[in-house]
Amino acid sequence: MQRRSLLAAAGAAALARPARANEPVDVVLVLAVDVSRSIDPDEARLQREGYRSAVADPLVLEAIRGGMLGAIGLAYVEWAGGEYQRLVLPWTRIAAPADAIAWADRLAEAPRASLSWTSISGALDFSRQVMAAAPFEATRRVIDVSGDGVNNSGGPVEAARDRVVAEGIVINGLPIINDRPTFGRMPSVPLDEYFQQNVIGGAGAFMVVAETFESFGNAVKRKLIREIAALPGPVRA
Repeated sequence: MQRRSLLAAAGAAALARPARANEPVDVVLVLAVDVSRSIDPDEARLQREGYRSAVADPLVLEAIRGGMLGAIGLAYVEWAGGEYQRLVLPWTRIAAPADAIAWADRLAEAPRASLSWTSISGALDFSRQVMAAAPFEATRRVIDVSGDGVNNSGGPVEAARDRVVAEGIVINGLPIINDRPTFGRMPSVPLDEYFQQNVIGGAGAFMVVAETFESFGNAVKRKLIREIAALPGPVRA
């Protein structure tokens, strides 16, 4: 409990720091990652490895370099129930392979937690605060939510989604189709449909479905390329 409090305090301190003028980027992107109890340690590791390998992937770096400014701003958030959201890696400018590798190394070293319940609404509200503290100028702002269950903690996810979209932020989704228990109410529709109807939003919002945790890394890579390059596409890629 003490370690969790210290980690939460560190995240709050990072949010409290005033945004400062910095170099412009093509897009600012919050990666909001589910660490609820339905995700076991092996699956949590697969998620982290998926993001680490995707951000440093040559095709993702090519998409970054292909932007007008050739740089993105990236923040990494982990979330579970309504009481737990944490800024794991604060805002970082990624413009070159060395930036991406350093970011991936920091993520590998960051401590992990796994907690009960799933509050997508809490994740969206927290990510909106993280976005407000971004120290970069950008024409596009995106929150990328990944998870393997429906909202079963905190406020209504639709209301949180609408608050985010009202600020001009796009929410994209990465639902993980997982046959493990959700430790809460079962969705009335398949998870990908739930994300489509209740989670994603904003101009050009889309989702990429990870059919398993093992396929998560490839799904993240495809999704990052599409987000960074602002590629149009169907809701389900």
